[in-house]
Amino acid sequence: MAEKKIDYPLPKFHFKVEWGDKFRIGFTEVSGLDFETEVIEYREGDNVKLSTTKQPGLTKYSNVTLKRGTFQGDFDFYKEWQKTYYFQEGNSTRSKFRRAVTISLLDENHKAIITWVLENAWPSKVQSTDLKADANEVAIETMELVHEGLTILEAKG
Repeated sequence: MAEKKIDYPLPKFHFKVEWGDKFRIGFTEVSGLDFETEVIEYREGDNVKLSTTKQPGLTKYSNVTLKRGTFQGDFDFYKEWQKTYYFQEGNSTRSKFRRAVTISLLDENHKAIITWVLENAWPSKVQSTDLKADANEVAIETMELVHEGLTILEAKG
């Protein structure tokens, strides 16, 4: 009799985030990799069925939240947000601020197992760390990204 292979769920602590070309920031947490399709309900007045029909509508993507430790002299979060300060939709500089962001869950050999790709992402919010005199923890800063689409890719072995 063949021995049954035991499958384990993937651990979530080994991942990387790539922010466009040649730009990588290390993060301690990523959340908001979700999306939903809104429902369109419809019913005609003379329909004998006394309920609505339901069909798929627009897809909504959640904002993605990235957290990382605060390091002396490293203001990349703020600099990336600052680029959008004078952001104008439709002007010729638009593509400089919107980027593909790739988030990969890694295996023990640092190879991607699952990859999430955010389309046209840009930072809409930056939150500095909170300060607390009796805290025994690392200073964490947060960035919130908005985007226009999320694709999930499975790595092929």
